[in-house]
Amino acid sequence: MSTTTTVTKSNIGVYTNPAHDLWVAESQPSLEGIEAGGSLKHGEVTIGIKSTGICGSDVHFWHAGRIGPMIVEDTHILGHESAGVILAVHPSVEHLKVGDRVAIEPNIICNECEPCLTGRYNGCEKVKFSSTPPFDGLLRRYVNHPAIWCHKIGNMSYENGALLEPLSVALAGMERSGVKLGDAVLICGAGPIGLVTLMCCAAAGAEPIVVTDIDEGRLKFAKSLVPRTRTYKVERGVGEEEAGAQIVALAGMRPAIAMECTGVESSIAAAIWSVKFGGKVFVIGVGKSEMKMPFMRLSTMEIDLQFQYRYSNTWPRAIRLVESGVLDLSRLTTHRYDIEDAVKAFHTAADPRTGAIKVMIQSEVDV
Repeated sequence: MSTTTTVTKSNIGVYTNPAHDLWVAESQPSLEGIEAGGSLKHGEVTIGIKSTGICGSDVHFWHAGRIGPMIVEDTHILGHESAGVILAVHPSVEHLKVGDRVAIEPNIICNECEPCLTGRYNGCEKVKFSSTPPFDGLLRRYVNHPAIWCHKIGNMSYENGALLEPLSVALAGMERSGVKLGDAVLICGAGPIGLVTLMCCAAAGAEPIVVTDIDEGRLKFAKSLVPRTRTYKVERGVGEEEAGAQIVALAGMRPAIAMECTGVESSIAAAIWSVKFGGKVFVIGVGKSEMKMPFMRLSTMEIDLQFQYRYSNTWPRAIRLVESGVLDLSRLTTHRYDIEDAVKAFHTAADPRTGAIKVMIQSEVDV
């Protein structure tokens, strides 16, 4: 077992529960366990978490206590967008060493079911996904995780390393939706996933690109990231069909593909009303369990309605895109908090009045 010479800070994590409380408290692995060198299983490493982004799903698990069938039924640690430094390595691990900087892919798969064996491990039937109940998340000072899911990031900042997770969501969407050079694209939602998707679509050569949101500030932020973006503010009282027509007028044509990043029923419907004959509405966002949608519009326009669940095999590509400068994720981080102030960080992320895009929680781990 190889460890750092000194790890002095106790492990703490960010918790919620079925009563929707939110607090910071001691967590595992313990400082004593790390120092003794016996907390690691075969194939695992200990990571000192340096940066963790707050995802909308984290806020949802805190506020609503569930996302679809995934329910917070006990004390639960949040967080799944993390990067840090290797503090300890099990003797069975050969490709990582103490001091390596890594981004954490937050899943543990079975490697036995059909999705795993065919390379689509995001559909693993027995997946343990960090922060999805009942599996605790990464918002801790120290975490043990399988080395195979820890990706070296070299000199990349820890913040950008944490942002590889939402970038992976966007890259999975790009691959499955088939956005290509010259496609007219609609992006619904200018939150972090929508904004990263916007950057990917721009890099892929989509034109024109229309971005929708209910918040004028986020639309301005989108245009600052990609100046050629055409923005559409969703107004109350405007029906889905009318909104779709207004989007078409703004784009000057019907989009070939809509990248729906909100999971909101009315937004999905507006996207369906906007895309062209034979087009596609690709839903990345998560929403309520059941929805109504304009079925006959889908039918008579031969519109494909397609969905996405997480990602697979995206981290190497994401790292290349950030390291090469093809994508600059650094502007997405608008607020930073120490892990001890995580409750304040969550309130900032959950309040639209703060103007937050991505809130980062940082931790010092003696290295």
